[in-house]
Formats: sequence, C-alpha cells, structure tokens
Amino acid sequence: MAAGAPRVFVSHLAGVPVFDPNGDQVGRVRDLVAMLRVGGRPPRLLGLVVEVLSRRRIFLPMTRVTGIESGQVITTGVVNMRRFEQRPTERLVLGEFLDRRVRLVETGEEVTVLDVSVQQLPARRDWEIDKYFVRKGKGGALRRKGETLTVEWSAVSGFSLQEDGQGAESLVATFERLRPTDVANALHHLSPKRRAEVAAALDDDRLADVLEELPEDDQVEIIGKLQEERAADVLEAMDPDDAADLLSELPEEDKERLLTLMRPDDAADVRRLLSYEERTAGGLMTTEPIILRPDATVADALARVRQADLSPALAAQVYVCRSPDETPTGKYLGTVHFQRLLRDPPYALVSSIVDSDLVPLAPDTPLPAVTSYLAAYNLVSAPVVDESGSLLGAVTVDDVLDHLLPEDWRETDFHSEEGVAGGR
Repeated sequence: MAAGAPRVFVSHLAGVPVFDPNGDQVGRVRDLVAMLRVGGRPPRLLGLVVEVLSRRRIFLPMTRVTGIESGQVITTGVVNMRRFEQRPTERLVLGEFLDRRVRLVETGEEVTVLDVSVQQLPARRDWEIDKYFVRKGKGGALRRKGETLTVEWSAVSGFSLQEDGQGAESLVATFERLRPTDVANALHHLSPKRRAEVAAALDDDRLADVLEELPEDDQVEIIGKLQEERAADVLEAMDPDDAADLLSELPEEDKERLLTLMRPDDAADVRRLLSYEERTAGGLMTTEPIILRPDATVADALARVRQADLSPALAAQVYVCRSPDETPTGKYLGTVHFQRLLRDPPYALVSSIVDSDLVPLAPDTPLPAVTSYLAAYNLVSAPVVDESGSLLGAVTVDDVLDHLLPEDWRETDFHSEEGVAGGR
C-alpha cells in the first residue's frame, strides 16, 4: 500500500460521532462490517454499523464515507435508515474479531487480538484490514501480562476462507476478484437455488452491479426471491435506467410495491424513466450525468469527473445548466468535453468553454436516430433535453449497444477467462 494512505485502529472508532456534510450528527459508530476472503487476501471492510438518534442501528457503506479524522466520520449525506441485518458473509469487527484467539503463522503461537487497523487502498474508496495488535500468552485473567506486538494481516492465520469451500460465503469471496460482467456470467450458469444463495450473500452495491449485467429473466428471478425491503435497497443502488428496465419486466402490482419502498428521490427518477417508451432517448437515458452550474470552474469539473463510481462514458463530459442542478435541471446551456477540461486552466469557468452548438436530443427521439447521432458526432454520451430547455438526462453508448445487440447476447457472447469455484 502506498505510504500516506489513511490507517485507523478500529478501537478508536467505537462510539465516534457520524456527521453529514452539513455538520449535522447522524449517529455514532457501534461496529464495523468486514468480509473474509479466500487465500491470502486481507478481509475487506464493507461499512459501519451506525446507531442513529432513534437508537436504530443502520448500515453505512464505506463508499458513502468521505472522511475518518479527528474522532469523527463524515458521510456523503445519503443514509439508508433501514435496520442493519448481518448477512452470512459478513463479520462484525468489534464483536467478532477482537478478543479472538488466533495463531501467528511463523511460530504457531496462539495470541489474542486486541485491536485491528484498517487502511484505505490508494486511489480507491475500498478499505481493507491490514494489521492486528495482538497479545501473546494465555487468555483470561493472565492476558494483560503477555507481550504485545503489531503484526501484518498475513502474519496471522484464521481470518481467511478456504479456496475449496462450496458455501455461498466462499463463492462470494471468490467472485470478489471478478468484474461484475464475469460474476454475472458465472451466476447465470448456477442452479436457481445456488444463484439465490449467492445473491442473498452479496452486498447491495455488488449485487446491483451484477444485476445490471444479467439477462432480464435472471434479474426478475433474483429480485423476486429477495425480501422486498432488500430488493428496494438493491434497486436504489442500481443506475436509475437499469432499475427502470428491471421494474418494467415485473407485474404492475409488484413494481408499484417496490417503488413505494424505495427512497422518494430514487423512486421519482425511476418513475420518470418508466414514463418514456423503451426504445427512445428518454427510455435509454440515465438521470445522473455530471451537472455543473455556469459559475463552476474547470477544477470543479475535473473533481467531479474523477469520481470512482462514474462510468467512462459519463465521465467523458459535463453538462452546464442553470439552477436547479439535478435533473430535470434549469436551462441547459451546453456541454464541456473532458479533453477541453484538460486544455484550460483550473480557474477558468466552465461557462466560458461550453460547447452550445450541438443540438441536444429530445426524449422521444427513436433508437435509430440516437445511434446515428452518437456515430455522426463521435460521442460516447449525449444530452436529452425537454421542450422547456431543461436537461432530463444523458444517453450513453453502452445503453445504446444493449438495445442494438441480440436479446440473448449476455447469455452467449461473453465469457470469463477465470475459473470460478462452486459449480451448479
């Protein structure tokens, strides 16, 4: 790991306050959630168990944590208030790792884990357990008399899964090394029972990524076997256009029930997408492109483009609009492409370099015209604007390809080169 990457000992996190970006306290940290992995890979930190002011305990993914510093945790402000329920593949760090008796790999000596440190991976939002603070000697009343030392995660045995395990836990750990497309391919070829077991064990964000790559029949089958609140959580984690595509395959009463369980803002985006015909710009678009106001700078734009969860197509340009800057926005002013951002000084305003010559797409533009538009102007993404001049979203080339390829392309035309444990 790169020097300077933040490292935190988990005992220092117990009870610390959690704040949203406005400085309002959300709750306090009560535990950390990790997932064991196969082979010699260190456990991955999935998120925090936070006790909110109502004393309910909720799960806060590490992808929503923007800072851990000075005895506090800062979040993005997007917090799911549903009660935390531990899943089979998850381990509570404070509750299950600390005071655990394990062995040092080099000597075979038994030691007690007193503390665990977690570290953020360079240039990523992922966190891993990297060191253990242990005490030699017997447990119980004599535990305070032994020598203490800090060791690397690889120096301790007992915190990883066996490669040959056949349970969902081992499969999920193996799948973690694969891209979502490859996980989807492997999941498609499992039996329905195994597919449901693995889907239930995946965390919400990971399952959302995988669902987006699965054939529609598999998506419907998996979402139908999840508890309804969990299904709503996964739909919230999906891109709005993919969630809309999935919901459109469900019976009307099931679709409405899930939309009601989703957060109002997420449900509103999906409902808007469902109102358009499927093979039109409105039906294809995502409602979450990068949107900036005219007074934003090139530096602001580059910071948004660098966000790790953006697809390359969405990161290729920013859309400049007047307030409000969430879809549907205020008046659409134009587009600034990534290459132009690299050529201008950081202090330059995006309004001074905006490309306003390109006519945007209307939401009812049919798929063949959308395809011709992207090809004619060599674009990977295009703005969709309504009659009033407000930006509704953006159509990306990957969504267009999904509708141009044969319906069964996900089942026949992609293959993982890596073997996956588990079988049917």
